[in-house]
Amino acid sequence: MNTHTTVAAVTDRIRTRSAPARTAYLERLAAMAARTRGSDRMGCANVAHAFAAMPSNDKFKVVAERAPNIAIVNAYNDMLSAHQPLQHYPDLVKDEARHFGATAQVAGGVPAMCDGVTQGLPGMELSLFSRDVIAMATAVALTHDMFDCALMLGVCDKIVPGLLIGALHFGHLPTVFVPAGPMPSGLSNNAKAKVREQAAQGLVGRKELLEAESAAYHAAGTCTFYGTANSNQMLLEAMGLHVPSTAFVAPGGALRDALTREAARTVLGWGTALDGQAATQRAACPPIGQLVDERAIVNAMVALLATGGSTNHLIHWVAVARSAGITIDWDDFAALSHVVPLLARVYPNGSADVNQFQAAGGTGYVIRELLDAGLMHDDVLTVRSEGIRAYTHEPALADAALTWQATGPSKDEAIVRPATAPFSPTGGLQLLQGPLGRSVIKVSSVPDDRHVVEAPARIFDSQEDLQKAFSAGELERDLVCVVRWQGPQANGMPELHKLTPPLAVLQGKGFKVALVTDGRMSGASGKVPAAIHVSPEAAAGGPLARLRDGDVVRLDAPAGRLEVLVPQAEWEARPVATMPEALRVANGLGLGRDLFAGMRRNAATAEEGAPTWL
Repeated sequence: MNTHTTVAAVTDRIRTRSAPARTAYLERLAAMAARTRGSDRMGCANVAHAFAAMPSNDKFKVVAERAPNIAIVNAYNDMLSAHQPLQHYPDLVKDEARHFGATAQVAGGVPAMCDGVTQGLPGMELSLFSRDVIAMATAVALTHDMFDCALMLGVCDKIVPGLLIGALHFGHLPTVFVPAGPMPSGLSNNAKAKVREQAAQGLVGRKELLEAESAAYHAAGTCTFYGTANSNQMLLEAMGLHVPSTAFVAPGGALRDALTREAARTVLGWGTALDGQAATQRAACPPIGQLVDERAIVNAMVALLATGGSTNHLIHWVAVARSAGITIDWDDFAALSHVVPLLARVYPNGSADVNQFQAAGGTGYVIRELLDAGLMHDDVLTVRSEGIRAYTHEPALADAALTWQATGPSKDEAIVRPATAPFSPTGGLQLLQGPLGRSVIKVSSVPDDRHVVEAPARIFDSQEDLQKAFSAGELERDLVCVVRWQGPQANGMPELHKLTPPLAVLQGKGFKVALVTDGRMSGASGKVPAAIHVSPEAAAGGPLARLRDGDVVRLDAPAGRLEVLVPQAEWEARPVATMPEALRVANGLGLGRDLFAGMRRNAATAEEGAPTWL
């Protein structure tokens, strides 16, 4: 299948734009790869420190046999349900490595915080920047420089982008990502959302709300809605960085363990054939810096759009691409969104959860449909010698042996559909531009009759102020709620999930309601139209700092516009408000926020990926 003309054109312009930085990046990789292996190059004292805690047989393998040594970078903790299963994965990896004459060491751990725990609280203001902390922690782990390849164990929102950014700074190493899988389905996402709306109206109390939340989030594994965590897994599959179709296999079972062992074999250049034949020496796993090129990045962008994935990736994947010497922007996402059809309906874009998505065909189905439609590049490197087509197969165990089967037709067209009959002919995300700056909206979850909202603005300096106004009954009308001072430089760009229930209540009463903010919402805006990531942010003198209560704002998703209906001369003459000093001070203190002051100062814009290391 020939590559779609728009996909090819976007890829070509990314390649051209990125050529100087990408060339320099690859030259650095080649220089690193050309060095003598670590245990031969390093001094004896260095090597002795590096393997002091290893079993004697492993020490012999490293030095005398010059066996490959796998770095394991692990996001394990038992605060996060998604990462709790990772506790014993290193033992599986080490055992499997020994079967193939190799060794493995846990090179380091990375922090992993849960946005579900910190949502609406001060800790949420560390969330976005935790991505860069994770990237730096990955670098600390790998900088011991004793490794021939690496496995990245992590799943959730900032963890995977952080691991990927860190791994790409060591792009000379073959690297495979190892997920943990989703928790079993509990209370449906729609039922949970209803209880949240009832709580926002005071119709149920804390007891009922906690019971509903606990029924939804109830076991080890990732949350089952299609937010940033599960979008991460879709994108890694589309980039060929997993063992094929590993993303949504539940933790704790024999298949999950077999896939984790297969990750160790794969990074060593061995692996089980798709037809289940025993592991054999195969083509070497390519260095991750070569694998992640402009085609792989575009494949990830397409997969995101085709599944209506998290808007957070319009920030994270810009930073990921930059780490590989590649420059992408929101115009690239917008161009692809015009031609990539929406193939999946998973909450909040539908009622299904990721377990139902997997049962209906999952990642393998979506990737096959996109490849067959020419919407993904098939001439790409992956961690598997079979290439990206391997990712259109589903794993299974046959007599305890790992095998894969080709993904068949959709098992539920209410969840996944073929590219010839999609839910929508265009992707789930839309770029908005206009006098208020550039922003994005997740249109796939918003009813068509809500794609255009024109109403007076009510300006808030914090999400708490909006919630107070809602509780006081001040928002019972058509309005555009503007929550500013929520960008990276202002307070770290927290997600504003707590605003969804009150806004959904107002919308349910028949009011035309929209949210405009320089903060984030992930996929949690639900059915409320939300122009998010407004860039430049208010704290950097962006247009939201000119808005006043009563200004008529027009959000027009079909036209891709975010307008303020104020005469141009009056608009340009207006002074730019500054962030209240009391708010700035409050945002910088407590629960570790003062430690992140340098990151707030150095953060680039949301459209640049909000990196803090530039």
